[in-house]
Amino acid sequence: MSFIIFIKALVLCLLFSSHAYADEVLPQITARLVKTAIAEGDFRQEKQLKVLRKPLISTGHFTYHHSKGVAWKTLTPILSLLLVNDTHLLTSQGEQTVPVAFGKIFTAMLGGDLAGLSDVFFITGTNQSASWQLQLSPKDELLKKVIDTMRLAGDDELRFVEIRESGGNITRIEFTRISHPAQLSPGQDADFARLSR
Repeated sequence: MSFIIFIKALVLCLLFSSHAYADEVLPQITARLVKTAIAEGDFRQEKQLKVLRKPLISTGHFTYHHSKGVAWKTLTPILSLLLVNDTHLLTSQGEQTVPVAFGKIFTAMLGGDLAGLSDVFFITGTNQSASWQLQLSPKDELLKKVIDTMRLAGDDELRFVEIRESGGNITRIEFTRISHPAQLSPGQDADFARLSR
């Protein structure tokens, strides 16, 4: 019996030692990330709904601007545009205000400001030489109704996001071909101009 207790204690020690808390791991990961005013790249999103056997797959392009927000342009299977900043969200259905916690997720993740996520989430993670990974669970009561947990992973960029919703749906997003242009294109400027501040 004492041997089983020892094994359980050993497993617990390994679990706690391999996952550092936010105040330990976030500064290390944030220091690795490329930080510029603008980031853009391609995404592939896979959404697994509880009611469907096969996941819904979409692809597109994202643009992050440090003061304007995030433009999320889906190219396949249907063309659509989502714009979001700290306080507003615009889709084809119109514009609405959003809780600050919600808006902060997008801008913090895609802008490399992972430390900002600790205001909204309880965070644990690992930082290894080749990659890092974070586990997030919401502090905000509104977010808890939508998000159960999130997992982020990357290297010098954010490369992967998994969102497990409270209702059981799962979204996985992979980011590729990330670049950091000096300025927005005229088309990107026009997209952001549609979003209220």
